[in-house]
Amino acid sequence: MQTPQPLTDLSALERNRARARPDAMFLHRAVIDDVHDRLMMVNRRFTKPAIVTPYPEIWRDALPDAVVITDSDTLTLEPGQHDLVIHALCLHWSNDPVGQMIQCRRALKPDGLMIAVLFGGQTLVELRAVLSEAEVASTGGLSPRIVPMGEIRDLGGLLQRAGFAMPVADSTLTKVIYQSTRHLMHDLRAMGESNALAARLRKPTRKSVFEKVARLYTQHFGDQEQNVPATFEMVCLTGWAPDSSQPQPLRPGSAKQRLADALAVTETKLSD
Repeated sequence: MQTPQPLTDLSALERNRARARPDAMFLHRAVIDDVHDRLMMVNRRFTKPAIVTPYPEIWRDALPDAVVITDSDTLTLEPGQHDLVIHALCLHWSNDPVGQMIQCRRALKPDGLMIAVLFGGQTLVELRAVLSEAEVASTGGLSPRIVPMGEIRDLGGLLQRAGFAMPVADSTLTKVIYQSTRHLMHDLRAMGESNALAARLRKPTRKSVFEKVARLYTQHFGDQEQNVPATFEMVCLTGWAPDSSQPQPLRPGSAKQRLADALAVTETKLSD
């Protein structure tokens, strides 16, 4: 049986990240703020945190006592040693996202918390649309250009597959306004988020494709000043390492009161 090609070319991803600039990491800083807000709502003090990130210099000041590691295929986390693991805006590039989350769960102590933040399926929805339209019109075909990102319902299901208790998935949409499509492309490069797909086109793209992308983007999404928006969906996945102290669902059929009585409503029977 032939081994399937991985989604991400890890060598290309590493090169892209090496070109990233600190001044372009505003989305990572927004994630740091969001994670801090979430931790403040948890009635617990975490003493053994760990952070999985390709940009340790950004995250190190956020939690000075945390163990900071890179998002390699095999995470260098000791099993059962942490009460908090943060997977910080890099899971969308993983060739095995479930495997990454399983490793995070194994690194947690019982009743430890994982917070994973990643880009969701609405990210760069405008750019995806115009890239497809422009490339088909110019070349008659399509090539992989933007990493596929999961929808929130599917991403939430990964938490259950990884064995987390009390899984929760939510998302936030952020719209960033750029002067032009060229400025957006430059910003993505500066974020380290350029194309690193294993199946990407390995030869230069025709100039006419990018010219058509710029025209279509402004035509479909631009405002009166010719500025263009770019959507970024930040999905946050939270789950707890299982522990006997956590709330447990009741056994089916063990209820002592009818739901209609509890809600003080009249029960309507279904027709046969």
